[in-house]
Amino acid sequence: MTETAAVDDAVRWVSLYGVPLLSALGVLLAGMVVSRIAGQAIRSMLPLARGVDKNFAPLLSQIAQYGIMIFAIVTALNFIGVPSTSILAVLGAAGLAIALALQGTLANIAAGIMLIWLRPIAIGEYVTGDGVAGVVVEIGLFGTRLRSTTGLYIFTPNQKLWSSVITNHSREPNRRVDVNITVPETCNIAGVRRTLLRIANADKRVMTEPMATAHVDSFAGDKVVVQLRAWVPTSDYIAALHTLTEEAKLAVNRELAAQHEGRAEVAPATDPHVQGTGQPTA
Repeated sequence: MTETAAVDDAVRWVSLYGVPLLSALGVLLAGMVVSRIAGQAIRSMLPLARGVDKNFAPLLSQIAQYGIMIFAIVTALNFIGVPSTSILAVLGAAGLAIALALQGTLANIAAGIMLIWLRPIAIGEYVTGDGVAGVVVEIGLFGTRLRSTTGLYIFTPNQKLWSSVITNHSREPNRRVDVNITVPETCNIAGVRRTLLRIANADKRVMTEPMATAHVDSFAGDKVVVQLRAWVPTSDYIAALHTLTEEAKLAVNRELAAQHEGRAEVAPATDPHVQGTGQPTA
């Protein structure tokens, strides 16, 4: 009889508590799996939809994951006998305390929404702000991920990025390349300017409108700083900057050597940037 009573008690306990506990555990596991699948699906498929900004994908993915998990937790608590009204009451009471304790976190969420809505930055663009610089990889619910030019992982809270001055290096279609060359003040400045313009005009990436210009930028003791300015497509900026800087330096060195030997080059009469006096046009 004792053994029978023990078995009955065990069956009763399993029916009262075991099944609800297993059901709650199953709901939690299912919620974790579904939230992960939903998040990955939104992250991968949303950018493929026509007319949908790909910057929304990371934020919506995280919102979906957290929403599904909250729903799974509430459902699991219902299975073990906790009423929904009690859960909502507790969440409501705790929500205010959590909001006060996590003001910075909520500010990051609001800042993330504003970054995506106003779009001062976008995925794939190179930006600087709040002392960080890199290519935007993801604009998330709490922070923004960037990748530096040296391959470093950078994470910055949305609020810090939103409240700082953001410089977007990729948004405009064209950018100006500035190359500074220092030469002796006794050299033929007009010859140096013609040499710089010839280098710029020979590069196919340099735009014809606005035209490239070369001018005296500043003086440093017995040195003169001559600056070449040329406009190129933004996608070619880095490569054009490196190429023009190197070629300009080598060409100016040859020009100075020629001037020193008394055989400085004469600008062709057909050069559209050089007037009759040998001075570049403005």
